[in-house]
Amino acid sequence: MQPETAEPTPRRVVWRALWTSRLVVIFAGMAGVTQIGLAPGAASVYDPSGLTTPFGYLPNAIVAPMARWDSVWYLTIARYGYQHVYERTAFFPLYPLLIHLLGFIVRSDLIAGILVSLACTAAALTLLHRLVSLDQSREVADTTVLLVAFFPVSFFLTAVYTEGLLLALALACVYAARRERWLLCGLAGALASATAVTGLALVIPAAWIYLYGPRAASGPPKPTRSGRARLIPRHRLRVDVLALALIPLGMVAYLAYLGLRYGEPFAPLNVQSVWYRHTTLPFTTVWDAARQAWEGLRQLLRGPVPPYRVPAYAQAPISAAFQDIYLFLFLIAGLAGLVYVAFTLTPAYSLYTLVLLGLVLAAPVSLQPLASLPRFELVMFPLFIAAARWLTRRRLAPYAIPALAVALGLFTVEFATWHWVA
Repeated sequence: MQPETAEPTPRRVVWRALWTSRLVVIFAGMAGVTQIGLAPGAASVYDPSGLTTPFGYLPNAIVAPMARWDSVWYLTIARYGYQHVYERTAFFPLYPLLIHLLGFIVRSDLIAGILVSLACTAAALTLLHRLVSLDQSREVADTTVLLVAFFPVSFFLTAVYTEGLLLALALACVYAARRERWLLCGLAGALASATAVTGLALVIPAAWIYLYGPRAASGPPKPTRSGRARLIPRHRLRVDVLALALIPLGMVAYLAYLGLRYGEPFAPLNVQSVWYRHTTLPFTTVWDAARQAWEGLRQLLRGPVPPYRVPAYAQAPISAAFQDIYLFLFLIAGLAGLVYVAFTLTPAYSLYTLVLLGLVLAAPVSLQPLASLPRFELVMFPLFIAAARWLTRRRLAPYAIPALAVALGLFTVEFATWHWVA
């Protein structure tokens, strides 16, 4: 009789998810660069200073899936600061500041950026497992971690992008709120709002948890109330509620800096037009994206697809039609996940996801409304919790994770070879 195999600890689950998914990213990126090659002229146009390729051929191939597109902006700010360059103000300061500080020690901003993102991703997956374990089974917690690690665009987590840092801070903020550590919640939220404008949305789950719960330190949840009684807060206001006011301070401090230094406090909001983003109703974006996806399907069925219908920075070898279709599928998955979150998880999570998704849909790109949607969905952690619940109940997780790994490899190849992804 064979002895039973001990169940891996949460730390081992996180570690395995991290290193196996990063192996997929590294080897897919290397294969893309060495076997397919870079998009003609892309590096010279978008990274003329060579900030993403400071090493020899093989080391540059290894770091390729970690340093493309917006990475150039973060590395530039880390090295030179904002220098009154209007376009740079779209990128919030905490992440390039961390790169600058660690880069002084390791003598390479690129390596520093990768290390910061890698450490933040490890922290994010650990916090995610702990947060999910407060309400769900161990299997759901393990599956949630794997879904995030192997999400098709999860290479952004360890790239020189803010996603790893933002996800870690968002989870720290919410987990601290669940544990009733309000000062830590406010500080994590303040750092998140200094990382990206979407960090400001953490006010919503933090405030909901403060007023209505669930709070892990308060024991079992009280029976569900009905009618107007649901609107009455379960917890009384105390002095520690002031800690939640810290959450917007990260963004406020950045805007104040821009106002005092350059006289343009709202530049991060106004500069979005440089990247062809505009403000509209979310329903308008959904309708426009649906029309483009339908037209894309018609184009694929009819034959050759016209040239990519987006600005020059987004040129890619995959067809515009195919991108329109898969971006719309990401939207459908996100909307379906939001509905499932609303029916199965705490309102704090559903409201947070609703606001984040609404912000993305309210600021579409003119010629491709859902551009970057998969990357934004990467930090909407309640969607992954809901997906993990659904998959584990139907015993589908062992099939879903390998499929996601294949998609992750394909998207990584595109990204590493300077082709536009997300």
